[in-house]
Amino acid sequence: MLFDDNIGFMTFDLGSNYSNNLKENKLSNVLNPEEGFLRGNMYKDEFKPYKNYTYRKIEPLSKRDQLLFEIMKYDFAINDLNLCLDLHPDDEELLQLFKRYVEKACEKELEYVKLYGPLQVDEVDGNTFNWVNEPWPWNDREDAKYV
Repeated sequence: MLFDDNIGFMTFDLGSNYSNNLKENKLSNVLNPEEGFLRGNMYKDEFKPYKNYTYRKIEPLSKRDQLLFEIMKYDFAINDLNLCLDLHPDDEELLQLFKRYVEKACEKELEYVKLYGPLQVDEVDGNTFNWVNEPWPWNDREDAKYV
């Protein structure tokens, strides 16, 4: 039910079509992580472009940026699928896809940390706190330029 200031409570119904579509679509409606990241959601029917806007494919300039992009797209997919699982906790197929993306994200994060250092402050190794020695996102680096 939704509350309306003028009339009080009123019912809110998505209709029987909504639940039927969920059952039919299942994973066929879910995009791959890169496409979902670029669109801003993981579902084919949710992207509504504004006027003539089209999203552009991201082209990382270095191996480091490629790994960061991989991490970001899997993290995005995990968060978006988590929202759907909150509403449909019994969807076994979606849960298995979620778990696969969590594994891939962990693999990519471990690979990045081994090659380039910590992504998060709790990943700092050794006896020194060298977190601040890494380039900041707005600094120029030899292999990439950030805004």
